[in-house]
Amino acid sequence: MERKRLPRTLQRGSENESFAVTSQTTSIAANLEQVRERIANAAARAGRRADEITLVGVSKTFPGEAIREAYAAGLRHFGENRIQEWESKRAALADLPVILHFIGHLQSNKARRAAHLCDRVDSVDSVGLAQKLHSAAGDEGKRLRVLIEVHLSEEPTKSGASESDLLPLAGAVIALPSLELLGLMAIPPYGDDPEQVRPYFRRLRELRNGLSHALNTHLPVLSMGMSHDFEVAIEEGATEVRVGTGIFGGRGSQE
Repeated sequence: MERKRLPRTLQRGSENESFAVTSQTTSIAANLEQVRERIANAAARAGRRADEITLVGVSKTFPGEAIREAYAAGLRHFGENRIQEWESKRAALADLPVILHFIGHLQSNKARRAAHLCDRVDSVDSVGLAQKLHSAAGDEGKRLRVLIEVHLSEEPTKSGASESDLLPLAGAVIALPSLELLGLMAIPPYGDDPEQVRPYFRRLRELRNGLSHALNTHLPVLSMGMSHDFEVAIEEGATEVRVGTGIFGGRGSQE
């Protein structure tokens, strides 16, 4: 695969490093168009509208120039999983009013930085983390939108709250006035056949619906599905999909 040189490189703070991006032969704009077409087709199969689904571009490990290209093509939501990486990019992107989702495992000692830098934290997995985000958001006079990440599989490397902890955790989050609970997020086991993960997407939808009923609150967001399986996720009710390689190209590791 041919490497494409970006018009400018973005320096990472004092480290003075430049990012390298492995691009597809088509541009980010063309990739986005293809992803949007896939979203529209999946939505149509499920009897849904494409505008019901938010596309989050997973920009982790990619430079600010790639984010700028995607923004110019109409993408507004971006996902990062390392606070320090976003801190290194944001100065060069200060003119772009992007909506930044934190999508990785968040350590409690970085909660204050996340509350300051991010519009959304999509990976709340404990009461302790929720309380720290609440305190930090309150100090800034903002109401931070969050999702609870649910651990649906037996994979020890995956983060998230267990199903048994979900109801008390959600109740605790709702009680924190500086947080707004929007719904649930999950990352199922990776499978070559997207149909293998359909049951996980269906289970997350069932958990969201049950939680909404138990707490008598509207939880509109189901964040599930990535580049290789988001069409199945949409068919099972996803309202947000997280796509990295499908937009930006290969990054040398699974998104």
